[in-house]
Amino acid sequence: MMKRIGVLALQGGVEEHIHTLLSASDKLNDSVQAVEVRTPEDCDGLDGIILPGGESTAISRLMQRANVFEKVYHMRKIMGTCAGAIMLAKKVEGATLEQRFLSLMDISVSRNAYGAQLSSFEAELDTVFGKVKGVFIRAPKMTVIGKDVRPLAFHGDDAVAAYQSKGERHFLALTFHPELTTTKFHEFFIKL
Repeated sequence: MMKRIGVLALQGGVEEHIHTLLSASDKLNDSVQAVEVRTPEDCDGLDGIILPGGESTAISRLMQRANVFEKVYHMRKIMGTCAGAIMLAKKVEGATLEQRFLSLMDISVSRNAYGAQLSSFEAELDTVFGKVKGVFIRAPKMTVIGKDVRPLAFHGDDAVAAYQSKGERHFLALTFHPELTTTKFHEFFIKL
């Protein structure tokens, strides 16, 4: 049976995530339909959703303006990369008071912790899937990881990817951009 996985298509690397999602699907020999999500109706019948990077304040406002915030909040599986990880976090250091988050995952993140756009970098990461290259663009840092959250990747001592299940719900947060270098995390997400 074909899985339908959405990619929030309001800002960020939408095409890259769709391409990586379909490549991961091919590698797993598991049928996936990628759906660009712009309206509440686009959320109907999805098995999960990916929140791409971008700017978390803008993503929050755009989700509210498009009236998709509640639909995304109730998704069974959510993967967030960079700004998407910020949207998943229960606590966000450096957030403005008016910013609204999904606040679903037991992590704390610090926005732009590695510096500005000019401080973006690539690094080899140690992951549960082996070594992968990670691209960090104005990346947040996970500062606290809850006891029920499983780290999946590290940059030095810092966890840069983490997974949490809560009953039938699954959350995957990555502070880097896996869609630019690897299908491993999209494969993991598809299999959840």
